[in-house]
Amino acid sequence: MRVLVTGSTGQLGSALLNQLKGSDYKVKITSRRKPERIGHFEWVYSDLLSGEGLEEAVKDVDVIIHAATSPIKNSKDIEVTGFENLLSKLKYIKHFIYPSIVGIEEIPLKYYKLKYKAEELLKNSSIPYTIVRATQFHDFVENLFLSKPLFKRYVIPGSIKCQSVSVDEFAKHLIDLINKGPQGRIDDFGGPVIMTLREMAELKIKINNETNKIFSISLPGKLYKSFCDGKNTNSFQKAGGITFEEHLGNNRV
Repeated sequence: MRVLVTGSTGQLGSALLNQLKGSDYKVKITSRRKPERIGHFEWVYSDLLSGEGLEEAVKDVDVIIHAATSPIKNSKDIEVTGFENLLSKLKYIKHFIYPSIVGIEEIPLKYYKLKYKAEELLKNSSIPYTIVRATQFHDFVENLFLSKPLFKRYVIPGSIKCQSVSVDEFAKHLIDLINKGPQGRIDDFGGPVIMTLREMAELKIKINNETNKIFSISLPGKLYKSFCDGKNTNSFQKAGGITFEEHLGNNRV
């Protein structure tokens, strides 16, 4: 089986490559920047923005795991325009695996709206696909909200709910889908515990024996409310096994 991983330098892409090492799959990887220590993988330069290298990247592959994403810079060009361009190059692909995000149709965030549009583009194409949504990764939540205390305080929207999950567990889940064939939209892949950001901050302070305090703020608007209401979670799909607490313990400073 010939597998292509896009976005091979990102967090999910890197986790996929780590787990594909030593597998029986013939793996090709593609990105704008060549990853370090790629081992025996074949790397092909490609750029979703310009379309350069895409035809060479998808040549002679059976399965694609599309880990390429850009939540901050050039999001529309990468998530929609570039994605549509990529799909147009796929004539003989057997299985396109698209990792997405839980709650994107209910959360008024531009990046999420673009991810949802990409899902629709894939659904309306003739390409055999599997779409699987995950909740936020442990590292993402920690780095975004709990990495830089301000005056010995974590200043956070503490009522926001999260169901963070291990990126390595999600990567393994995606790899397990390779041989299962196209399944359409499948069950979400959520973390094992739903917590508020305040509870997550309290855990970090406890595990790392920090002197930091917590200053919890509320924010106006529908976006904040959607996260407080847990639209980014799925209590029925607690598929991951590694909790945020275990994540912190494994990365204790």
